[in-house]
Amino acid sequence: MKQQSGFTLIEILVVLVIVMGLASIVTVNVVRHQTESKVKTAQLQISQFEQALQSYHLDHGRYPTQAQGLAALVGRPTVPPMPDRYPDGGYLARTRLPLDPWGNEYIYLSPGRQGQPFEIISYGSDGEPGGTGHAAEISSSDL
Repeated sequence: MKQQSGFTLIEILVVLVIVMGLASIVTVNVVRHQTESKVKTAQLQISQFEQALQSYHLDHGRYPTQAQGLAALVGRPTVPPMPDRYPDGGYLARTRLPLDPWGNEYIYLSPGRQGQPFEIISYGSDGEPGGTGHAAEISSSDL
């Protein structure tokens, strides 16, 4: 008798279960790191806004008003008080304000909620004030 070689159905199922288990572990780790990287990106963008606001303050003796908002960093404000000399390229290396990593606009408060000259906020993954974990708001006053 000639013996056939090959895998049994049980052996194939065992291999599939192992592969699916490894894939689920990898997926969980990738999603966790992706969420963490969005928080870090928001923190970095807020830091860039802070630096640009400091440059604006040095040039004009004040920060943009609440009405002027962060848009004053990428284009000459159209709402008073108008800056005397505004640099051609603005204060960010962009022509438009970036959105936070979740696709929402950053919030600019002037003055900030704790009495600081300004505050920049991302509401996190849920886009709502408050929240916990990765849905918690990220504020310049906490960096």
